[in-house]
Amino acid sequence: MLNLPAFKVAAVQAAPVFLDTQATIDKACALIQEAAGNGAKLVAFPEVFVAGYPYWNWIMTPVEGSPWFDKLCRSAIEIPGPEIHRVAQAAKQHGVHVVIGVNERSKTGIGTLYNTLVFIGPDGKLLGRHRKLIPTWAEKLTWANGDGASLRVYDTNIGKLGGLACGENTNTLARFSLLAQGELLHVASYISLPVAPPDYDMSEAIKVRAMAHSFEGKVYTVVSCSTISQEIIDAFTPTIPNAAQMLKRKNSAFSGVIGPDGRVVGEPLIDKEGIVYAEVDLGKCIQPRQMHDIVGHYNRFDIFDLRVNRRTQQSASFSDTSESPSLDYDDESSGNHSTDNLGNALK
Repeated sequence: MLNLPAFKVAAVQAAPVFLDTQATIDKACALIQEAAGNGAKLVAFPEVFVAGYPYWNWIMTPVEGSPWFDKLCRSAIEIPGPEIHRVAQAAKQHGVHVVIGVNERSKTGIGTLYNTLVFIGPDGKLLGRHRKLIPTWAEKLTWANGDGASLRVYDTNIGKLGGLACGENTNTLARFSLLAQGELLHVASYISLPVAPPDYDMSEAIKVRAMAHSFEGKVYTVVSCSTISQEIIDAFTPTIPNAAQMLKRKNSAFSGVIGPDGRVVGEPLIDKEGIVYAEVDLGKCIQPRQMHDIVGHYNRFDIFDLRVNRRTQQSASFSDTSESPSLDYDDESSGNHSTDNLGNALK
């Protein structure tokens, strides 16, 4: 018999402690504790919450923003690593699933960053990560492209869980690739974007995209968006005197939960910092699919054929022996450092 769970979710709408990794991790752990204390089984955090978004790409020239890129690289984290381990331990301590956005630094390229979503189980184990496939617009000055290896849905005890970062929630094929894996619960992480064109309502655009995914896929979407703190504005003001004017625009952030009928569940948050809670019942994902199940009976797979390359892309592939040769002498204690001994060690 099919048993689908019902539970409470939490969508965090907050600003990081800008480019301060440890302080932001502290804040994330405190928010996990708060949300879990209020009964949440899933806590969703904004895009690159650890530890900040590159707003300088929008309000400075690339040359002016270069010192900020250096700061971002230094504050970025590796996965796995001690910073995300602390978040995982908080998830385990409070028994919740966590999805959190981070700036991920490449282990082999200190100037290569990814916009990454990290999925963590209630046992504190990393379920996986998703690297944003294509940075949006000015973001291309900061982040590298992700690959299809992270287009995955995780089978958890609260249902099949997937997620995408910000603009890629507009990418129909990326969204479909998750739905095709049975996704029932989708996390959409965003940042507040007050520097959008004047006629662009960011909060409404976020909501519309979430509604589209939920209505098309008959799934729940948990939207978590960051806010812009006064600290962030103050950081840019010495270089950009009108930073406050550029970064305080209203209707720039939306966090909330969308049901499988495409409607908002409960009350969302617009612009203000806080946590949105909503009750989710995955059983409600069934009936709407009688009308439209786009990954099942309401499609024509004899006509449409989507192929997804999930091979990990690497900068180099090395063919090597199983063990690296030792460069030590055969017998250092003997004091015999002959060429023959060194030669034998390299064989």
